[in-house]
Amino acid sequence: MRKVTSRAVLVTCLVLIAAVAATADEGMWPLYSLDKLDFPALRARGLELGAAEIFNEKDGGIAAAICQVGGGTGSFVSPDGLILTNHHVAFGAVQKQSTVDDNFLRNGFRAATRAEEIPAIGYNCYITRSFTDVTDKVRKAAKKGMSNLERYEAMEKKKKAIVTDAEKKGDVRCHVVSAFGGLQYYLVTNFRIQDVRIVYCPPQSIGEFGGDIDNWMWPRHTGDFSFLRAYVAPDGSSAEYAEENVPFKPARFLPISAGPLNEGDFAVIIGYPGHTMRYRSSYSVNENVNYNYPHTVKSMTEVLDIMDASAAADPEAAIKLAGTSKGINNYLKNTLGMLRGLRKSHLLDTKRAQEAELAAFLASDPKLAKEYGDVLPGLESQYADLATYRDQEDVYGTFSWLCRYYGMAQRLYRWSIEKTKKDIDRRPGYMERDVENMKRGMREAQYTLEPITDQKLMEYAVLNALRLPEGQRIDVLDTRFGLDIGTDTAGAIQRVAAGMYARSRVGNEDERMRMFDMSTKELLALDDPFINLAHDLTPLADLQRDRDRSFSGAVEKLRPRLIEAYAKWQTEAFYPDANGTIRFSYGEVKGYRPGDAITYNYMTTLSGVVEKESGEDPFANPAPLLAAYDAGDFGRYVDQGVHDVPVNFLTTNDITGGNSGSPVLDGKGTVIGLTFDGNWESIAADYQFDPPLTRAINVDTRYILFVLDKVYGAQSLLDELTIQ
Repeated sequence: MRKVTSRAVLVTCLVLIAAVAATADEGMWPLYSLDKLDFPALRARGLELGAAEIFNEKDGGIAAAICQVGGGTGSFVSPDGLILTNHHVAFGAVQKQSTVDDNFLRNGFRAATRAEEIPAIGYNCYITRSFTDVTDKVRKAAKKGMSNLERYEAMEKKKKAIVTDAEKKGDVRCHVVSAFGGLQYYLVTNFRIQDVRIVYCPPQSIGEFGGDIDNWMWPRHTGDFSFLRAYVAPDGSSAEYAEENVPFKPARFLPISAGPLNEGDFAVIIGYPGHTMRYRSSYSVNENVNYNYPHTVKSMTEVLDIMDASAAADPEAAIKLAGTSKGINNYLKNTLGMLRGLRKSHLLDTKRAQEAELAAFLASDPKLAKEYGDVLPGLESQYADLATYRDQEDVYGTFSWLCRYYGMAQRLYRWSIEKTKKDIDRRPGYMERDVENMKRGMREAQYTLEPITDQKLMEYAVLNALRLPEGQRIDVLDTRFGLDIGTDTAGAIQRVAAGMYARSRVGNEDERMRMFDMSTKELLALDDPFINLAHDLTPLADLQRDRDRSFSGAVEKLRPRLIEAYAKWQTEAFYPDANGTIRFSYGEVKGYRPGDAITYNYMTTLSGVVEKESGEDPFANPAPLLAAYDAGDFGRYVDQGVHDVPVNFLTTNDITGGNSGSPVLDGKGTVIGLTFDGNWESIAADYQFDPPLTRAINVDTRYILFVLDKVYGAQSLLDELTIQ
């Protein structure tokens, strides 16, 4: 499965994926490299599973019980496709089903029978089936003498061909991912489930207790869990929602623990972490610390002010904006923590010092100097060039993202162009495999589209164009919105924007679907202001795309060689950065000391939840929870060490965004918790893992069971679980 024909690449990869010392809990390990871990040492710590029991391509191992869902992770916990995940992972689906009169976000949702389970609109579920090394195929597409852009496009075309060929072989969705910055490429094959339904979510006052105030913080007292269910066609194939669909039968499902949990207990997390950047150069770190992150903090703060004002003025708008607002708040606080952590740790200075030492090491050996001496100067040159156009890219990117009317118009216009091409020549996202997803996205946009707020966000984004330096101005926006009209610029933009929203049909679902089938000529004949704007801005979008691809083509040549150079210099273990694929991490239950005279326990309890009660959001507990606490009937869910119901606990596992909803397993593969966050002090671990401070925050399964049993009496759901 993982045969690599290039001997040089194979040797390097064997060095990089070296056996890691089991005393270090750093690393999110690809399932195809588990055999490189020190299993005797892990067994001594409490792991009772072998590599093949965790993952194999014959029956999947326990990894077959782990799925990717809603941008996070879930796990099958019954033979009938029941998925346990986070409340915040299921949040978007619950929001789309909520109304002012029937607000499932606020009140929670429970399907008493399977017939009452409701669609998780926009959600798919993916189960990884296999990994295939396609390094040689992808790398050989790049020929000597190609420009950076040509190199990127040739490799992209090869990836598309690999995926297209793989998807002919069954009911699967595939993608090609890179590891070690482009040193390796893997074809990942997933089974996709298109019919996902909401089974249970607690009220927001449990699932999001503490809100944004407690987000990323410890101590934490949040019941961040929900249940979904996967459905397939009667023959077991993937199918969109239909009444005749039946619950999916997973190859494996996981039992739930109601047993004790102590500090020092071994813990495994299997999930789908997003992306880490631990092998980035100082030039990349500098770009983020001194440009990207400060810009993000400023713009997201301003965007939230606009959205919060809209939500406060209109309850219906509040529901439609809830998912987006929650996501932005989470991203903003993450970025603030990232920026704080990177500055506090002086990572940029550390990277620069390391690179100076690396350069000296390479220079000391003529052979190494010839082979790798151009890598750091090459990266420096690429980031210097990026600085000459990044302001314009930032403004246009923000405009495209914030203004959903424009974003949909741009996608419709681009589709009218791409569908005239051969499938292999189309842009990713516009191939035949993507058509149904595009249509689905166009339909489902209506659930969260809020025109008044969209217009305000567009006005904000256009005003940002005023700040662009000379040479990076967006002429189309300047002309269309009169950005040279003088003192009443904001008023002029508002008048132009109001006219566009009044005339456009892009915000109408039926009209969008009609536009989807039109040719470019037919679209332009509509004289829709947003379609016209998409047409006028397409040359800029194409220019920015080519610049981005050229930059990526360059760094994808340089980053693997930088990692190779480090491997020549240092003997420490390397593992690939997280890249959205399923990963394995290990650790233990453990508290931490964030500062002088401060010690955090590894567990929080129900008493702590009640202590935080204020009567006002986000610290207002639901009446049934307070009643259950007052009754004192905690059943089997009491932790005997503290004589209380445990709520959240900490582990030393290495995680990042995307791990939300991942099951925390004991050494036997029983679920002891559900990962939902990281601590504030460890956010910068995406760049640099810090063992004394890096912690995963998890919901204890005993609190999940307590809420289901003693608070809400969800007996049918409890009966479906295997509780140990």
